[in-house]
Amino acid sequence: MKVLSNAQLGDLRSQYFSSGLGCVSTKFIESGQGSILRDVEGREYIDFAGGIGAMSVGHSHPKIVAAIKSQAEKMTHCCIMINQYPPAIALAEKLCQITPGEFPKKVVLFSSGAEAVENAVKIARYYTKRPAIIVFENAYHGRTLLTMTMTSKMKPYKFGFGPFAPEIYRMPFGDVAGPEKLYDFFVKYVNPEAVAAVVAEPVQGEGGFIAPPPDYFQGLVKICHDNGILFVADEIQSGLGRTGKMFAIEHWGVEPDIMTVGKSLAAGMPLSAVVGKAEIMDCVHPWGLGGTYGGNPVACAAALAFMEVFESENMLGKSIALGKKLHDRFEKWQKKFDLIGEIRGLGAMLGLALVKGPKGEPAAEEAGQLVNYCHENGLIILSCGTYGNVIRTLIPFVITDDQLEKGLAIMEDGLRNISK
Repeated sequence: MKVLSNAQLGDLRSQYFSSGLGCVSTKFIESGQGSILRDVEGREYIDFAGGIGAMSVGHSHPKIVAAIKSQAEKMTHCCIMINQYPPAIALAEKLCQITPGEFPKKVVLFSSGAEAVENAVKIARYYTKRPAIIVFENAYHGRTLLTMTMTSKMKPYKFGFGPFAPEIYRMPFGDVAGPEKLYDFFVKYVNPEAVAAVVAEPVQGEGGFIAPPPDYFQGLVKICHDNGILFVADEIQSGLGRTGKMFAIEHWGVEPDIMTVGKSLAAGMPLSAVVGKAEIMDCVHPWGLGGTYGGNPVACAAALAFMEVFESENMLGKSIALGKKLHDRFEKWQKKFDLIGEIRGLGAMLGLALVKGPKGEPAAEEAGQLVNYCHENGLIILSCGTYGNVIRTLIPFVITDDQLEKGLAIMEDGLRNISK
């Protein structure tokens, strides 16, 4: 196959890809290793985006590549609803072991985060025999009809795609009034007897890396359980070590009734899971859950290799150390640049909220300028947030000190450049 330039591939993309599929960068990546990506013209980029949090153990980890190759040589697919296979069972066992809660658990495997969230809602509704779902402002849960409805931000995620799914109710997240705000919500918006589940990201991702106060989830979950409502933790982006705990909800000492897991679970292969209390997961009739590619054997093999790498190479320790380095540097920048209004998130899931003016208004334009500056200078980074003004870090835990310092230097140069 002829090697094409970034510009040539860009022309072909414009010709053949829907314009509805956006992309942050104009570069085309040919390969990746660890925390480094290389485009088709041979230029290298330090990756602070990690495939939107899917590459916590880095690109093309040798042990994961070997597991993928080995499984692909045996079998690539046969559909878990027709013929079962050992890697899926081994992965389900592992997920039941590592997720919070000493109670019996069970698993269903899917392909994407949105698919997992949608099925978590299906299970919650089936178990409780209730229709309503409570979600939060600034939430992001996916792009399918149901998960798009559950997502908070209108444009680009929801604009023009209505009508939306019914029985979705939205309340403030981490409100100063605390979880007790839920009582007021029950009076004004939805009767608690109609609510199947409250679905929350422990640390909001696309919404701006927002973490609630220390006691927030304990109070929220107690109110849920007092009213027969299930608590669903969406850990697609915040889970698997990203915040310095295996799952972000552990920072609050909460054991969810149902949890969704994805992104880094299979180190870039399409795989997600719903994990929950056994009695809840078993409530659905046979064949009520499933999907053609859910729990694909190659993806399961990758996930098992990910788990082995995570433990044997102390990825949680690496994540904690990375988070501390980032927070220390961001605090120094906050003192240096008026543009930085707030440091958000937990652990290595950190964001910089950029603001401007005497009222601290969201600096979305400046955030876009910083992203572009970094890309042009060899650093892949992303913005997020309801107002598009938060610079987020989803760095592979395997990044070297030299790569991290070089990437942070580019970020600092960018902040200095746009602060002039």
